[in-house]
Amino acid sequence: MRDQRPASVDPALWRGLTQSRTTRRSILQRAAALAALGVASGCGVSGSSAGSSSSGRDWSAWWAKQPKTDQLVWANWPYYIDTNKSGSKHPSIDRFTAKTGIHVTYDEVIQDYAGFYGKISLELKAGQGTGYDMIMMGPNYYEFTELIRNGWVIPLDHSRLPNFAKYASPSLKNPVYDRGNKYGIVWQSGFTGIGYNPKLTGRELTSISDLWDPKFSGHIGMFNDPVDVGCFGLLKNGVNPATATHADWSKAAATLQEQRPHVRQYYGQPYITALQQGDLWITQAYSPDIFQSNLKGYKDLKFFYPPEGAMFWHDCMMIPAHSKNPVSALEWMNFAYDPSAAAEITDWVGAVCSVPAAKPVIANHLDDAAVANSPLVFPTSSDLKSARDYPIFANYDDFSRWNSTFSPIIQS
Repeated sequence: MRDQRPASVDPALWRGLTQSRTTRRSILQRAAALAALGVASGCGVSGSSAGSSSSGRDWSAWWAKQPKTDQLVWANWPYYIDTNKSGSKHPSIDRFTAKTGIHVTYDEVIQDYAGFYGKISLELKAGQGTGYDMIMMGPNYYEFTELIRNGWVIPLDHSRLPNFAKYASPSLKNPVYDRGNKYGIVWQSGFTGIGYNPKLTGRELTSISDLWDPKFSGHIGMFNDPVDVGCFGLLKNGVNPATATHADWSKAAATLQEQRPHVRQYYGQPYITALQQGDLWITQAYSPDIFQSNLKGYKDLKFFYPPEGAMFWHDCMMIPAHSKNPVSALEWMNFAYDPSAAAEITDWVGAVCSVPAAKPVIANHLDDAAVANSPLVFPTSSDLKSARDYPIFANYDDFSRWNSTFSPIIQS
């Protein structure tokens, strides 16, 4: 599986999440800029409940009436599923079709969540279908909340998801952003923690406070994403970002301002190159990026889960209102949580695996010890204790207030 990517494409894109995370981070920057101009990125539809398909509906009765079909149309990010050498096929999808008879139209149409939401929300507001039976959305983006609040996603029938019940990591069940996994289940995950080179720091790290250590001044990297930066300011203050108040936000911003003179730069994706080259000794980092760097030969780089917490991000599979093939979407979700399918997908993508039972499959059947033994793909119980949820933005105004609190640190 490891060598089945086109040679012309950087393996960090084909094996990891580098490109997709870059794009998601950049949209938050654009949203912050829009907020400064007083413009909502949801194309003016956030907060509207028009077109809601869920109000007062008996969903058990609704699901009982849904027929099985032989089609599934899925919107996802680029480079976010196993792919063959030519880039034309996805082995896991082929196995799914052979097993179920369901033909999948896989559309790599999501380049950023705000832009994708802006398109589908117009259709959903008008009471029309999006053309997709399954979409991806990240809970740490306000669009996730908007889809649920407006009734634009269909509650899942968990009786048809036995593999999720049996095999999903406990860390992915009953999350704060979607109690009971009512509207979505996780596709892939990762951590925002600290990447560092102990040969340059001269010691191992012990705390998130190491990002504030003046001994590393000029060699500290932080993200240019207001959400990730703000969350680390809260963690430094001992505050859980998921439950932080607006007053906590302001205190975190002050803490980040104290750090600012020591920060080399607020980075987009080039942070990983700066870390590889030694310009950065310590930086905010995404776990898949460090994993990919290790595979590419940068063996000195480490990923650190601070005891104060590391941000645990997810991308969730959801069924939009007016889906023509909702049963097929549930069939895929259930298939993706089968350990053999999860192993095949994880071995290629390299993100945190949603199915712990996939580990021996990767080690023994796929013979890929680098993936199976990586704590960045299969976090230890200790690592998972450090997991913190992102804040849940109630609406665009709440999201805008966050950005107006933390964007000045990055921009000043």
